Amino acid sequence: MQHRAGFVWVALVMVIGLRFPTMLAGQGSGLPLGNPAYHIMDRLEIKTGRPTPFHSSLKYYLRSDVAAYALGIDTALIPLTIRDRRDLYYIFRDNNEWLVTSRFPTRIAGPRESIYSDTLVTQVEASMENPRYTLREKPYLGFLYPTPANMIEVNDKFFHIRVNPLLDFKVAKEQGDNELIFHNLRGLELRSGIDDRIYLYFNIVETQARFPNYVNERIRRDRALPGAGLYKGYKSQIFDITNGYDYLNGQGYLAFNLSRHVGLQFGYGRNFIGNGYRSMLLSDFSNNNLYLKANWRVWKLHYQNLFMELAAQSNAGLGANEVLPRKYMAAHYLSYQALPNLSFGIFETVIFDRQDAGFEFQYLNPVILYRAIEQGLGSPDNVLIGLDVKWNFLHRFQLYGQFMLDEFKFNELFIERRGWWANKYGIQAGLKYINAFGLDHLDLQAEFNQARPYTYTHRDSSSSYTHYNQPLAHPLGANFREALFIARYQPMKKLFLEGRFIRAKFGEDGAGKNWGGNLLKSHESREQDYGNEIGQGITATTHLLGLDVSYMLAHNVFIDLHYFYRKKDSEEDKLDDTTQYFGGGVRINIARQRMDF
Repeated sequence: MQHRAGFVWVALVMVIGLRFPTMLAGQGSGLPLGNPAYHIMDRLEIKTGRPTPFHSSLKYYLRSDVAAYALGIDTALIPLTIRDRRDLYYIFRDNNEWLVTSRFPTRIAGPRESIYSDTLVTQVEASMENPRYTLREKPYLGFLYPTPANMIEVNDKFFHIRVNPLLDFKVAKEQGDNELIFHNLRGLELRSGIDDRIYLYFNIVETQARFPNYVNERIRRDRALPGAGLYKGYKSQIFDITNGYDYLNGQGYLAFNLSRHVGLQFGYGRNFIGNGYRSMLLSDFSNNNLYLKANWRVWKLHYQNLFMELAAQSNAGLGANEVLPRKYMAAHYLSYQALPNLSFGIFETVIFDRQDAGFEFQYLNPVILYRAIEQGLGSPDNVLIGLDVKWNFLHRFQLYGQFMLDEFKFNELFIERRGWWANKYGIQAGLKYINAFGLDHLDLQAEFNQARPYTYTHRDSSSSYTHYNQPLAHPLGANFREALFIARYQPMKKLFLEGRFIRAKFGEDGAGKNWGGNLLKSHESREQDYGNEIGQGITATTHLLGLDVSYMLAHNVFIDLHYFYRKKDSEEDKLDDTTQYFGGGVRINIARQRMDF
C-alpha cells in the first residue's frame, strides 16, 4: 500500500494530459540549481529595476523565463556595461531553444489552428532565426558542438533536443592527511521538447569521492551522505584512497501546461525556495525525491503546490531486498509581487507518515490550509508555516529574509519568555550589494540564519522535516546561529573569483542526549521543558573559509582552483577539528559541489 501514492500521481498526470489535448505550449525545462544564470538574473533585476517574469524565490527557474527576461533587457533602452552584455549572451547561448522575440511569440497557433500544421512557425524555428542564435563554423567531427553550449543539438520543426556531458573532477591535499581529498563526478544531461507542448529533462551522474574528516563524521552520525542516496565504499590504488564513497544519482521530470497560466511537472529531483545561500523553508541539501508540482501564474501572483514522497530513513541498516519506509510532504507557496521591486511569499507545509496507508488524500486539496485539514484528522502530523520577502532598492541592493514557524505559545514567546521547548522557529535575513563601491561585477552578500532547538522536529521522528536522514531546510538542522559573507568578482571576461566566510554556533548532543539540534530525534526525548536556548548541549563554533578561482576555457568548461579552511572549537576538546586543503580540477556543465556546514 505504501506505493499507492506514487501510482496515483502517475495516473493523475496521465489523466490531465489526456483531458487537455488542446493545451498551449509548455514552458520548457528548468535551469539546474547552481547555474551561473541565477546570479546573473539577480544582478540584472537589481540593477535595472525591471521585474522578472517569474517569482525569484521559487527555484529552479524555467529556461524560457530566463531567456525572455534577457531578451527584454537586451532590446530595452537600458544602460548596460560590456560585462552585462556578456552575461546576456551567456544566457542566449545556454538557452538557445528559447530565443523567441516579439516577432515570433511562443504561442503562435490560433484558436482553430492545429499544432501539427505545416505552416506553423514553431518555437525552435523562431529561435534559430534570431541573430542571437550562435552556430560554430566547424563542429567537432562534423556534429559535436554545433553551437557553443551544446555537445549534441537536434532542431526539428516539432522536436528539439540538447545533450551535454557533466563532469566535476577535483583533487586536493589536506594538511596532515596522507590520502587525497577527491571528487570524480561524471554524467550526462538531456533536455528536450516535443510539439511545443511537452518538455522533459533527465540527468544521471556517477560519483566517487573521498571527503574531509568533518564530512565523514556527519555521514557516520546521520548514516547518510549529504545530497545523495544509496552509497557504498570506494577504494582506489591510482589515487591511494582507502575510505572513499561511491554513489549514483539522477534527476528527471516531465513538464507541460494545462493552460496559459497553469503548469504541471512530475519528476524526481530537488527544489529550493528563497533568495539566499541557505533556505529556512526548503533547500536542495537532501537527496532527490519524487514530486508532483503545479504552478499557477496570473496577474501579480505565483501559487505553487508541491507534493513529495520522501524516505523516512536512509538505506543504512536495511537488508538488500528491503524497501525504504516512506513518508510524505504537501506544501503550497503563494508569492505576491506587491511592487516591481518588492515581493512577499507565504509558505505552508505538512509532513506525515501513514505507514501502510500511503498518501493522505485530503492533503491533495490545492487551496485549503493544511492546518485545518490536519486538525480535522486528529492533529497527528507536522505542520509548518513560513514567510519570505525580497526588496530591491537603489539599483544596487537586495534585502531578503525568511521566517519559518513550527509551533509556539504566545505567552511563552512574548510575555513569560522562559525558554519553552516548543517555541520553535527559524529566521533568515540577508543583503546583496552589486557593483560594490562602484566596481563593476564586484558583488557582496551577507546573510544571517538561526533556528531554535527542536525546530523542524516532531513527536514522531518519522514526521520530522527531513528526507533520507537529511534536513529539508538548513544543513545544520536546528539549535544553531550562523553568519555568512560571500564576495564574487569577475575582473576579466573568463576569470571568476569567489570567497566565502561562514561562522556558526550550534549545540551538539552527548551520548543519549537530545538538545534539539538533530532532526532525526523525536522532541519527546528532549532534555528539559524550559530554559532552552540556541547552542545548548555541547556548544561548538565553526569558522569556514573558502576561496575559489575559476577560468572558463569554453562555454561552461571551467578550470578551478580552491582553498578551504574549517576550524571547529567545541566545549569538549576531543570534538575539536581542523580541516585545511588546497586543490584544483576541471568542471563541465555543473555547479561546484560544496559541503559548507
